[in-house]
Amino acid sequence: MYLQEFQNNGSNNSTDNDFVLLGFYEFPSFQLGLFLIFLVIYVTTLAGNSVTTALFCFDPHFHSPMYILLCNMSVLDMSFTTMVLPKLLDICLAGNHVISYNGCITQVFIFVVLMVSEYFILSAMAYDRYVAICHPLRYSYFMSLQVCFWMSWTSWCIGVLEGILYVILISSCTFCGSREVDHLFCDLKPLIKLSCSDTHTIEMVILGLGTIIGFVPAVMTLVSYMYIILTIIKIPSKEGRRKTFSTCSSHLTVILLFYGTVLGMYMRPKSSYSMDQDKVFAILYTGVIPMLNPLIYSLKNEEVKKALCRIMRKVFVTKDSINCVINKGRNDQ
Repeated sequence: MYLQEFQNNGSNNSTDNDFVLLGFYEFPSFQLGLFLIFLVIYVTTLAGNSVTTALFCFDPHFHSPMYILLCNMSVLDMSFTTMVLPKLLDICLAGNHVISYNGCITQVFIFVVLMVSEYFILSAMAYDRYVAICHPLRYSYFMSLQVCFWMSWTSWCIGVLEGILYVILISSCTFCGSREVDHLFCDLKPLIKLSCSDTHTIEMVILGLGTIIGFVPAVMTLVSYMYIILTIIKIPSKEGRRKTFSTCSSHLTVILLFYGTVLGMYMRPKSSYSMDQDKVFAILYTGVIPMLNPLIYSLKNEEVKKALCRIMRKVFVTKDSINCVINKGRNDQ
């Protein structure tokens, strides 16, 4: 057992309350390669989302509801990646699989907050596209900055409240046997599986809440896109339909990626359930998709591309100006 190995190794400073994240322990010879892959994903995700967040926050051209919601998405993406990958990098490079009880519960809380918040932020973005396409003349009324801030704030509050509830439920579980978490982070499903107490009620509560919290924003998103599609179909010109659809294509791509991985993680039939598949979906959800989201939004958004070009021009112009001053000073000497 991995737990016994880590507890017998004094360098890990593990205690009876610690958990052991197994990670990709099945591939001991590939740990360095996995470390390099995860490091690239982490650095790229932080860099891409930091640039887009700074762009949307500080450039006045992007002080509109759609970009405020995109800024929320960038924060969510960076938080997801930071929650999982630093510890995974530690596991791959140093072999430190131990995580404290409080650290494990914190991961549960953060994961639930981020996932629930993303459900509602994506739903708010779908509503934003619905208003922009179906009611363009009344956009400023139905989707004002005040409405946008209220929707963002509500999304995060719902996430925090559900995170607190789930932490209370998990904290009520008793762990008296194996503490090996066969996953990349402390997720609800593998933790409940380790509990030696009766978890039937807890599982029912989590299932019921998860279904409601996931169902409501999913229906809102679906209804919004049904109206969007009907409106696009009514546009007489092919070029008009193409341009209108392009305004929501990036958001639709992110939605498909998000719900595809969530359904793969949590809605698979028990007969096909596999922890290895869960780990792959977890990497996609917390690493790969957050890395791709800034590219999806920037490559399909002309305003973002133009803003990035403006920044690059300013950077290079400033750099050239500094070099000119330095060279002039050297020549004067």
